[in-house]
Amino acid sequence: MKVTFFSKSLAAIGLVFGLSIQVSAAPETYTTEANHTFAEFSYNHLGLSTQTSRFNTVSGTITIDPAAKTGKAEITIDTKSVDTSSSAFNSHIQAEDYLSTTQFPTATFKADKFTFSGEKLTGMQGTLTLKGVSKPVSLEVTNFDCRKHPMFGVDFCGANAITKVKRSEFNMGKNVPAVGDEVTIRIAIEAKKGS
Repeated sequence: MKVTFFSKSLAAIGLVFGLSIQVSAAPETYTTEANHTFAEFSYNHLGLSTQTSRFNTVSGTITIDPAAKTGKAEITIDTKSVDTSSSAFNSHIQAEDYLSTTQFPTATFKADKFTFSGEKLTGMQGTLTLKGVSKPVSLEVTNFDCRKHPMFGVDFCGANAITKVKRSEFNMGKNVPAVGDEVTIRIAIEAKKGS
């Protein structure tokens, strides 16, 4: 009788403990912090140099559950925020042959699959939509960490990610191959827990 009571007690404790783990492992959503979230892109220019520019306005949300090794992300890039450090070239790259920002003022990346190594996020797989064209894209996450922000006093997650795409696949193939077709995209994100 004592053994049965003890076994039932252990089972009850295990059930409560199991439920507490499930509750604590619920997915959490983080919203990007504008001052520390942006996207850079680089490409070979006429074989003379590697040119690097950026999009200054990038926003979105990331939902992550490290215990379940799942997550999703929705990132929006304001293509009119392109910054080449030259106002003349900004206009050039926003024109119809390239970003066509009048018709396509935003680009989006929507990830529905995350990959992990242990507790660390290492990749995001999803769809990049740029200039009206949607293609599957995988991002390699080169840095990922979550902690309480020393200034804001709330939980933040931060990440750096990289991928490569061919601009010709997004209807931006003008001057290929003189100007490189392959474009490297690097994204830096810092995001606050909650909205």
